[in-house]
Amino acid sequence: MSLLDYFRSSKSTTASVAKERLQILVAHERKAKNQKRPSYLPQLQQELLQVIRKYINVDQNAISVNFEQDEDQETFEVNIVLPDEHSKKNLKSTPSHNNRK
Repeated sequence: MSLLDYFRSSKSTTASVAKERLQILVAHERKAKNQKRPSYLPQLQQELLQVIRKYINVDQNAISVNFEQDEDQETFEVNIVLPDEHSKKNLKSTPSHNNRK
């Protein structure tokens, strides 16, 4: 009987750990949804991408803009995945880049 009790208690502990993790994830998602994001973020992301594309050939999905708001501070974060050197060289040979002053 003690062997069966050992396996049952382990199963219960695993389930409670999984439940706790799920509750943490759900709470985090709810907090993210309730945060009021500035309405200008999508437009800002597009404009940043246009400026960056003047100098580096980047994909639309290569830039992400994140806004976080805590009790005492706001954080605005921009992440850009830069291409390798080969892509930069290809951009220098494009006519639109050569016409700039």
